[in-house]
Amino acid sequence: MRVLIGPDTDDLATLYAAPKQPWLRVNMITTLDGAATGATDTSGSINNAADKRVFDTLRGIADAVIVGAGTARTERYRPAALPIVVVSRRGQVPTTLRGAAPGRVLMATCSAADHIGEARELLGPDHVVTCGAHVVDLVELKRQLVDRGWRDLLSEGGPHLLHELLVQGVADELTATVVPRLVAGSGPRIVEGRPHDVPLDLRMLLEHDGTLLGRWFVRR
Repeated sequence: MRVLIGPDTDDLATLYAAPKQPWLRVNMITTLDGAATGATDTSGSINNAADKRVFDTLRGIADAVIVGAGTARTERYRPAALPIVVVSRRGQVPTTLRGAAPGRVLMATCSAADHIGEARELLGPDHVVTCGAHVVDLVELKRQLVDRGWRDLLSEGGPHLLHELLVQGVADELTATVVPRLVAGSGPRIVEGRPHDVPLDLRMLLEHDGTLLGRWFVRR
């Protein structure tokens, strides 16, 4: 067990480096009672400084961020320093991501998406990735992103996208923060969908003021 006791204890970029490429990790946060969101129905209402350090580190070493459209809307995602790939079966670009510089936001959708034409107008045809006819094929999406040179991929959920990444065998790692809080209620877990059992191997565990920060690799 590695213990994180201060901002200068370890080089987090080295600790969280991908063991090989291409590599797709999913970064999530949860409370001790299993909630993925807090009082504002966002993950931001349960995160803390330790989680923010890891969040910033992972974005700093990634080539692109993959996020579900629902999460992008709820968390009010905005264009970032690295490309944001929005996964949406409908192909609708979240309002807060419209108007980004060309190539900073991509839409990953399917050919039958209701809003695919609008997405192409907003983002440019080269930045709308079609994967499958009626359901987004995440295996194909990963392949196309790797073909663009983006080999270190970071997904930030949400719970339904994480479920599909696991079901389709695309996720290589779960990077999860467990904050020392109990919030009760009926909010989402970090994985939402039909039952699907995925074995994981713990590779690293950090602790800071009761917050646990772990890396689990998907067992192949």
